[in-house]
Amino acid sequence: MGLFDKLLKLGEAVEGINEVAEDISRETVEDYGEPVYCLYTALELGDLHRRIDITDDQNNVKYFTKSSIIAITGKTDIMDAEGNVIAHLEKRPVSLHEKHFITMADGRQFTLSNEIFHVVKDITNIEGLGWQLQGNIIGLHFNLLDENSEPVAAVVKKAVSIHDKYQIGIYKPEHEQVVVAIVIQLEKMLEARRENESSSELSFTSN
Repeated sequence: MGLFDKLLKLGEAVEGINEVAEDISRETVEDYGEPVYCLYTALELGDLHRRIDITDDQNNVKYFTKSSIIAITGKTDIMDAEGNVIAHLEKRPVSLHEKHFITMADGRQFTLSNEIFHVVKDITNIEGLGWQLQGNIIGLHFNLLDENSEPVAAVVKKAVSIHDKYQIGIYKPEHEQVVVAIVIQLEKMLEARRENESSSELSFTSN
């Protein structure tokens, strides 16, 4: 398969993901109404250790990350604007799958698994919270629902590009920091998957 054919297939896949994402975002507004307010983040491919910023609608940094340089541990601290740690993220190999752990500053703990990336549109439980992610997890277009199936947050984006910007609609402000921790952990998981896929492709072409 030539480069043009590969790019064409990638374009078709991206278009399909965006169509699903747009449907999900429409359902979110229609079902739950507009969020109380929004935060924003950007996913830049190819650097697992980069700083991730979460900003408000005035582009002020509300949260940022500090990551370990040791890739296998995947340790990341999330700080607020004043530099206080609000959450600690870590990954550990468990059986055939990686488990990604989130520990909040108040001691709450919950877990995400890389198995969530098996399908485009799915429902995923967050172990330890009783919450669910519903939607296109791969494209970071999803609704986050609490144990009563009420909306906590919705993450949407408009297009796939090298520098994707995501809108995090907050429905329950009291859970803002938990939402931020989940979104950043998902970003880290996506970056790891894309980096692994890039490494595999380079290894294949060199052989």
